[in-house]
Amino acid sequence: SEDHFHVYWVEGSATDARVLTSAVNKGFQVPPGKFYLVDGGYANTYSFLAPYRRDRYHLKEYGAGRRRPQNYKELFNHRHAVLRNHVERTLGVVKKRFPILKVATFHKIENQVKIPVAVAVFHNIIRSLNGDEQWLNNQPHNIHPSNYVDLPDGDEGNDQSTNQGNLLRDMIAHQMWNDYR
Repeated sequence: SEDHFHVYWVEGSATDARVLTSAVNKGFQVPPGKFYLVDGGYANTYSFLAPYRRDRYHLKEYGAGRRRPQNYKELFNHRHAVLRNHVERTLGVVKKRFPILKVATFHKIENQVKIPVAVAVFHNIIRSLNGDEQWLNNQPHNIHPSNYVDLPDGDEGNDQSTNQGNLLRDMIAHQMWNDYR
């Protein structure tokens, strides 16, 4: 199904960037040959690919009757935005289905880190069984919005990692552009 978790999306803030840097410094690794797509608030690195800055990428700019991408950067940004839209729609469904993702919990950190993985597994099981999602629209908001956790954006990166990320992103974007033309 199109809503299974296969593409990872990271939105960030300066605080989130510090958390990510801390996780990487403590051993978090992206599997070899894989990368996360991140929003423009993060630095572009080899493991975390961001859209090109100062190039079009909003989906509304590519709608019916509008211009087509004019170069490899615009094409990369467009496809990046399509994936972002898909992932955000899926995360919206998951957050509505599993409100625990929107609140701070008092569980030990060892258990907190297991919650998103468990939620992804349950979501995929429900989807594979053709679960009816209409019930999501009729659920009371049992967690007060004041307890929701905001996930803002922004970042800084180191030069070597950013350069490697730029080379990888350019290679992918050029390949997309060549296939597109």
